[in-house]
Amino acid sequence: MALSDFEPKKKTRKSSQSRSAMRRRLQRRACRIHNLQSELDDLRKTIQKLENCLSDMASELENARINGAMQSSLTQTTSELPIQRERPLSGHQFCLTSIALSIELAKRVGFRAAADAMQILFDMLNIDMKVPSHDAIEQWTLRLGVASMKNPFKEGQRVLWMADHSSQIGKERLLLIVGVALDDLPPPGQTLTFENMKVLAVVPGQSWKKEDVEREYLKLANEIGAPVYLLSDGASELREPAQTLEKDGQPTIVLGDLKHHAANVLEKEVGRCTRFQSFMTQVGLTRNRVQQTELDQFSPPTLRTKSRFMNLAPLFTWSMMVLYHLKNPGSDSRIGISPERIEAKLGWLREYADDLRRWNQCQEVIDRSLSVINRQGLHARTGELLDQSLSEQNSNWRNENSSATRIGVQLIDWIEQSSSNLHAGERAWLSTEILESLFGRFKQMERQHSKGGLTRLIAALPTLCLRVTPGTVREGFLRVDCKATQKWITDSLGHTLTARRNAAYREAKTANHAISTV
Repeated sequence: MALSDFEPKKKTRKSSQSRSAMRRRLQRRACRIHNLQSELDDLRKTIQKLENCLSDMASELENARINGAMQSSLTQTTSELPIQRERPLSGHQFCLTSIALSIELAKRVGFRAAADAMQILFDMLNIDMKVPSHDAIEQWTLRLGVASMKNPFKEGQRVLWMADHSSQIGKERLLLIVGVALDDLPPPGQTLTFENMKVLAVVPGQSWKKEDVEREYLKLANEIGAPVYLLSDGASELREPAQTLEKDGQPTIVLGDLKHHAANVLEKEVGRCTRFQSFMTQVGLTRNRVQQTELDQFSPPTLRTKSRFMNLAPLFTWSMMVLYHLKNPGSDSRIGISPERIEAKLGWLREYADDLRRWNQCQEVIDRSLSVINRQGLHARTGELLDQSLSEQNSNWRNENSSATRIGVQLIDWIEQSSSNLHAGERAWLSTEILESLFGRFKQMERQHSKGGLTRLIAALPTLCLRVTPGTVREGFLRVDCKATQKWITDSLGHTLTARRNAAYREAKTANHAISTV
């Protein structure tokens, strides 16, 4: 066989070996790439973890920086508070600002809560100061209240008095007299505030006859001078004794309260008709029918037995609300209530729909009248302003033959008659609503004591008309000390219900102790 016959086979063997070597190299390279890819993924995961840790550390560092800055600012601020640099008042452990702050808090939340609120405030602000006890705050408030009734006005000021009394349990009644300098009346368009007034007398008593009120009027007039005007409700025991007062040789002018007068007019116009009386009877029955049922959201408001015609607005508003839901079965408030059920309990109101519209018109006239008086006061044009206000609501109101028209005419005539008694160019007031608000604030201050008889807290009532500042505290404490405060409380309270109750307990305790020792 020739040598040339073997040469192609040799080339084929070499080519096969070359491809096998290349495949092995490619496999090794692919394996190396895979390993490198795995290592790269691991490195990426490690980098991600490190970045997360770095972000967390940066956040912690930023928070620490902010907290440090806040702490530094807080420390700097609290160290610069004037209340901490202020020296204690002579004879006291606390500075004037602390005393004023505690009294202002007590007027709003009570004595115990005021002490707690100051402790919370000081702790939150890192103020290292002692907090006064609730007993100390109460004593300061009583002392300032007594002091504020001393020399309330400057000599020669023309003053308006407001007089009213509030009932407690039993026969105890509190006679309250407040004064407003005519120069301090708010400008037209603004309402009278507590800070415009000064409490002149707080006198508890068992009963208040004309001679008792006259005695207190004359006593106060001898101390601070008689008023130019005296405003009170329709109670004869408050109005008639004022006829004995004189200012600069002229008798004190007695003014009435518009709200009480309007209530009397409303009662004569509406309250004496049989329709209104039957309506009120149905309201009383409805309360018992719907309470503690699925209809309790439609329960009528509580009716006041005293001064009912001064507080009919909520009742009329309730009636119109119920009539709306009776006419709209798809209202959300009727979900879950069957039509038969609501008709059986409240459907009677449909019979009074026309009457309620008329009564609501009467109430709107009274509300507008009170709004004008409470924002304008009493002056020569007050009646004209009320006429304009009623015309804005109904331009033809004077020509209608309705109860609302008759009430509006009577109120305007009464206001014009009252303004005719004023001295030329002067402005007074014709509403004692603010006294009702003052009594309400006082009952909030009394808290549980308002359910019992009169207590020593009556001395704190004048502070409700004060904006207590370090200056007022200094001036008040200079005028009245603790002994004078206690003497005022002892002389004023006398034998109150609380004093008699405490005496009864002491007597029984002493007697039982004596028996047990025998």
